[in-house]
Amino acid sequence: MTDTEAVLEQETLDLAPLYEILEKYKHEKGAVIPVLQQAQEIYGWLPAEVLQAVAKGMNVPLSQVYGVVTFYSQFYLTRRGRHIIRQCDGTACHVRGAARIIDTMEKELGIKAGETTPDYRVTYEVVYCLGSCGLAPVAMVDNNVVGHLVPERMLNIVRELD
Repeated sequence: MTDTEAVLEQETLDLAPLYEILEKYKHEKGAVIPVLQQAQEIYGWLPAEVLQAVAKGMNVPLSQVYGVVTFYSQFYLTRRGRHIIRQCDGTACHVRGAARIIDTMEKELGIKAGETTPDYRVTYEVVYCLGSCGLAPVAMVDNNVVGHLVPERMLNIVRELD
């Protein structure tokens, strides 16, 4: 059994917190988005079992729930890592070396930008503005802004994550 299979085998989805959310919103028309947002906050992503429960609990077709999830980029249909790294590659960051950081991180993590490591430790994303151009190149590591990056510093940050 691979490490990834072992991780997946150990996890079972507890839908009890989702049922509490559904109970709160069951009579509110148009509440699919806030329900999905809260569900994703609980689970970190939206597995099929959650989408099915939301459709049933909100009394809407599964196709409608799926349509909402695939329309908005804030929702994730694949499991994400324990740590989320968003590397900016906007103009200021790009001209100050973000591409080198991205290349280095892809090699270190063994994944491409937009993917998650097989052990679900890190999801690495490239974004095109974090609004911190004065700190370029900049990234967000678990919602913490880290600026004036160079590849070596970013490597150290990632290696220190649990």
